[in-house]
Amino acid sequence: MAATAPRFDASGLASDPVLLVATTRKPVNGTRAAPWYGTERSAALNLSRAKLAPPSQNRFSLAAVGLDDWSIDAIEPATSVGELIAPAAGVRDVLVYVHGFNQTFETAALDAVRLSDGIRFHGDTLVFSWPSRAKLFDYGYDRESAMWSRDALQRVLEGLMASPGVGRIHIVAHSIGTMVAMEALRQLYAARGVAGAERIGAVVFASPDIDMDVFASSVDRIGPIAQKITLVTAANDRALAVSGWLAGGITRVGAAHKAQLTRLGLRIIDASEQGWGIINHDLFLSNDRIRGVIRAAIDGRPEAAL
Repeated sequence: MAATAPRFDASGLASDPVLLVATTRKPVNGTRAAPWYGTERSAALNLSRAKLAPPSQNRFSLAAVGLDDWSIDAIEPATSVGELIAPAAGVRDVLVYVHGFNQTFETAALDAVRLSDGIRFHGDTLVFSWPSRAKLFDYGYDRESAMWSRDALQRVLEGLMASPGVGRIHIVAHSIGTMVAMEALRQLYAARGVAGAERIGAVVFASPDIDMDVFASSVDRIGPIAQKITLVTAANDRALAVSGWLAGGITRVGAAHKAQLTRLGLRIIDASEQGWGIINHDLFLSNDRIRGVIRAAIDGRPEAAL
């Protein structure tokens, strides 16, 4: 049977179904079979290219009724960030996705794929996956593993910047992943200054699970990168309410009211009225209008948001 032709305005992943992978998780099964990478911390940064199987585009397929989805077919290890970027004509942007709490490698990777395909991102997509235990009551382990991974994320960003085929680097981070991303950006700016900041495109922090005071302090230390940040918040985010309770009652940035955040001078999208679920923690994946916010930020049209 002939392959299905890419749809008009197809994402880069629809045209070339390969996800770039950078992870601080230990490999499992020699990365020859699922789950590919596990929950333990790796002494080395692991890099690979994940071959994907896209959902069928046939209107009579299971995908048409929501019963088919993207999946990972195989993992091909790489030795450097530069090796991840396949040779191609011209320079293209890269979308880096940093996942949040309670995620396996596979769920994080496929969330990156759904996000990139959903916003029709035309460049390469990379998932940065840190060692989550993927258990509801292991928040402490996840939080520490995320912070432990910040240096590795900085090395990935610097490796992308050193690759001649890479243009701007866009970052979408979710939940605890925003803490990893902010720390890496803070370190990157300290090391590379304005030259490094110029390579960063849009930065979207979705439901950021980070202390308000820590976040405000970091914003003051990332120079012009701060002007590129879009915060997607929801005061009715139940997951962040629990996180704040675990953190001793300190409000998380993603659950703060807009008035508390305006003083930081960042672009704030209050999605409190966009979610109809109980949790409202992953609207960046499930809500078309929030995906539109991310697309507009990447396109350099933040004024088009909501």
